[in-house]
Amino acid sequence: MTTHTSGQHVSNRRTSAPATGWTMFAAFLMIFGGALAIFQGAAAIARNGVFVTTNYSYEYSVRSWGWIHLILGIVVVLGGFALFRNALWARMLAVLLAGLSMVANFVWLPHYPLWSIILIAIDIIIIWAVCANPPQRRT
Repeated sequence: MTTHTSGQHVSNRRTSAPATGWTMFAAFLMIFGGALAIFQGAAAIARNGVFVTTNYSYEYSVRSWGWIHLILGIVVVLGGFALFRNALWARMLAVLLAGLSMVANFVWLPHYPLWSIILIAIDIIIIWAVCANPPQRRT
């Protein structure tokens, strides 16, 4: 919505301010965590023998989950770049993608526990950083 006052053009539209502080940190963590998920997926796709398989209640193909991690990692990296805009949709997408990444890494725990725990911790920090700090608005 715009108004005209004495020949000047004044806009009442509010836009998102650039990402700062914890949101910027969450964006970097999303890019980092997504890159780790890409490497994790590539390793699982390249060779099934890389990961230890144990008697676990859930049986699934390591190669299939490698593809899931690879695709999810790419989407998380793209979501991290989108979070730099500090838009509300990017913040909601960040929470959704970090939650999906946590679930994927929880299922991956028996195959690579330390890596999965690190990525789950990164996802928890991302969700906290995005949710605890509301977006700043430019006027």
